[in-house]
Amino acid sequence: MNNEDVLNLVFKISNKISYEVENETVTILEKQDHFIQKFFRKLKFKIPMYKKIELDKYSSFVFLQIDGKKTVKEIGYNLESAYGQDSHPLYERLLMFLNHIECNCKYVERVN
Repeated sequence: MNNEDVLNLVFKISNKISYEVENETVTILEKQDHFIQKFFRKLKFKIPMYKKIELDKYSSFVFLQIDGKKTVKEIGYNLESAYGQDSHPLYERLLMFLNHIECNCKYVERVN
């Protein structure tokens, strides 16, 4: 992939995750339903059903921009408009974050 192809990628939020938004901060809710967790719940251990992961302000902003229509370039432009120099190096950070939440966390999926 060349740089133009990468900037034209479009992502959407996975249907397999749940999240909450409060005061523009996103909290990802990861279901804890491994058989060991279920077993210990039956033994009355206090294991929450969801693990809550709170994103920082930049990550929350980017996550809320992901709608299945906006390209990486558009998300980067919006991020720079909102946070200015604080968002730099812009596309290096943005692409690293998107790659992480796609490949490692499975929070987003590529549309194209």
